[in-house]
Amino acid sequence: MAKQSNHISNPPKPDDRSDNVEKLQDMIHDTIENYREAEDYLKLHAEELSPEEIARIKEKNRRRLESIHGMRDEIIDEVESGNSIDGERKSRGGR
Repeated sequence: MAKQSNHISNPPKPDDRSDNVEKLQDMIHDTIENYREAEDYLKLHAEELSPEEIARIKEKNRRRLESIHGMRDEIIDEVESGNSIDGERKSRGGR
């Protein structure tokens, strides 16, 4: 006989979106850092790289910029829905 699962004893966790803005800001910061590191790498090593590798790095940075814009839009959505942390960064000094 198959054992039936009891959903009442194991309810899903509530959707806590209270720190979404902070997480998005952290992701934006990390993505900007990666973007800058790639740009610096290109400046230092462009003559050593193949045209394909240069194009790959530039394309990846283009996608990073798109991601940053998308994450900023998500922050706006979160703030408008009331899921912000008062517009302040608590852990990174307002970045």
